Amino acid sequence: MASRLNPYIQFKSEARPAMEFYQGVFGGDLAKNTFKEFGAGHGPEDDELLMHAQLETPSGFTLMASDTPQGMPYNPGDNISISLSGDGDELRGYYEKLSADGGKVTVPLEKQMWGDEFGMVTDKFGINWMVNIGAS
Repeated sequence: MASRLNPYIQFKSEARPAMEFYQGVFGGDLAKNTFKEFGAGHGPEDDELLMHAQLETPSGFTLMASDTPQGMPYNPGDNISISLSGDGDELRGYYEKLSADGGKVTVPLEKQMWGDEFGMVTDKFGINWMVNIGAS
């Protein structure tokens, strides 16, 4: 297996709806495992939280996430951005879906001084996304 870089997002307790949302945006196969399945929770409140989720998309993206079990620290996702780079309408569609339904555009998707289209959005779960569409 080749090395790869992919984001891993830690949520307080929203990994399941967040990953299902991202599956709706990007498509693909979503694998989910709870703390209970692995006997790894810190108490019964953790049983149905996700210990690990992994989304593999048709475009070759991999996104991983987990919930935070009780007793472990959680720091909201302001310190993570996920960058999508490439060409064309596919990325425009992702940008639109991420900014819909409670998302917030922080930089409109438009041509930048380096020649590409670029935009930033914070989705409804507070995750920051950067989209860069290469100049044709």
